[in-house]
Amino acid sequence: MADKDVLGRAGEDRAVRYLESLGYEILDRNWRARDGELDVVAASHGELVVVEVKTRRTDGFGHPFEAIDSRKLRRLWRLAIAWIAAHPQQVQGRRLRIDAIGLIGADPASAPIEHLEDLA
Repeated sequence: MADKDVLGRAGEDRAVRYLESLGYEILDRNWRARDGELDVVAASHGELVVVEVKTRRTDGFGHPFEAIDSRKLRRLWRLAIAWIAAHPQQVQGRRLRIDAIGLIGADPASAPIEHLEDLA
């Protein structure tokens, strides 16, 4: 596994622990479809939440959230709709929301977490 993949997996693991500590129920991780992958799908307070996790060692190539441009956001919405179609029993009238979690630090286990809720 490439170093960036190890870093990304560690960031996702940390993001999941963070979300669980806030009471989120993790429904799925690394769900793949033809158009891409959803990092985390969770439920919280009557909402279905798709979470894009971005992990960086430094901000030398920009803040992690800068990687979530309008094109990426459209893809996340398409993937979220595909996930819902594949898992209709888990939706149960929940509102859909897209969040992002960013971590910057050499060790994702101790890096500060930034959580943006309800990206447009």
